[in-house]
Amino acid sequence: MASLSAQADYAAFEERRKRTVYLDNLSPQVTEPVVKTALNQFGNVKSVQFIPNYIEPRNIPQCALVEMENTRQAEAVLSEIFQFPFMISGMPRPVRARPAEVGMFGDKPNMPGRTIRCRWLDKNNPNFKIAQKTKALIWKNAAESAFLQKQVLQEEEKLARQQDETLKANYKKFELIDSITLNDKTGPADKLAKHYNLKIAHD
Repeated sequence: MASLSAQADYAAFEERRKRTVYLDNLSPQVTEPVVKTALNQFGNVKSVQFIPNYIEPRNIPQCALVEMENTRQAEAVLSEIFQFPFMISGMPRPVRARPAEVGMFGDKPNMPGRTIRCRWLDKNNPNFKIAQKTKALIWKNAAESAFLQKQVLQEEEKLARQQDETLKANYKKFELIDSITLNDKTGPADKLAKHYNLKIAHD
């Protein structure tokens, strides 16, 4: 039977999990202060834990576990990001969010009453071939994942360039509008305003 302290530790972990949000598709440049600044509008961010990826290149999008002060704040983050595009630190695609799961935590305690045993398989064991096939499938999946990730990164870079060009073009348009409406008091805007009996405030 599990000890009372083990049960209490796991209960505390479950409470922490419930108020934690899993964020995905974060820019590689995003840091802990950036995440806290972005999510503090929903409450108090207690901690940000980036989940390391030891397989893929360093420039892939990051994922992180963000612990809020309570479950209500965590639900507010999930609701906002689910309903509206949420951008953090220049990532061309919106951040994704979902409730944290037990397997996402590297420091999770053992479930009370559960025991995990590991042992080497003998080559003559019927399960040895199954383990070999499983290992081959894992490597195949890793290779396919790396290829798809490369394609996604290329799309992200292309989208980022398009968004940057659109932003610069819109900025030039706004500069042109400002120059017409604010700087030239005898320009086309004033003539149109006079014709239609409108007033323009030149600040």
